[in-house]
Amino acid sequence: MLLALNKPYGVLCQFTDEHGRPTLADFVRQKDVYAAGRLDRDSEGLLLLTDDGRLAHRLTDPRHKQAKTYLAQVEGVIDEAALQALRRGVVLNDGPTLPAEATFAAEPDWLWSRDPPVRFRQSIPTSWLSLTLREGRNRQVRRMTAAVGFPTLRLIRVRIGEYALSGLAPGETRVLS
Repeated sequence: MLLALNKPYGVLCQFTDEHGRPTLADFVRQKDVYAAGRLDRDSEGLLLLTDDGRLAHRLTDPRHKQAKTYLAQVEGVIDEAALQALRRGVVLNDGPTLPAEATFAAEPDWLWSRDPPVRFRQSIPTSWLSLTLREGRNRQVRRMTAAVGFPTLRLIRVRIGEYALSGLAPGETRVLS
């Protein structure tokens, strides 16, 4: 079985939490499925869950270089120089990243509101970009955008390989197979 979940902001990518924070168990009713990968608590979007260990391995093992696409709202108006740096790969504290596909993006018209909302400062504009990575380091998108001078304010994963978020509201699941 393979499920797609639109993981809401603030939800942990685990089924239990000793501190009572929201977890996958609040949204996923199917038994014996496990997250194939992770999304940080403060990230949103597509999370795949499966009961198939081989499939989970194929989706998450870095050797398979499964493409993962994110929409990121960043602080400031991102420029072509920053996008070029992301396309070349940037050096993080744990080494250089692989090159990413990075393009300007419009704020999605399907975007849901977030609770709490992203902080708004009148004097500092924001912009959106689409980033596709083929590796999955801890908080990688956030660290990459910060490294080129544009901290991430909101991060939504919209695609993992052939699987897309399309049409799922936050907290909704869809059986894929």
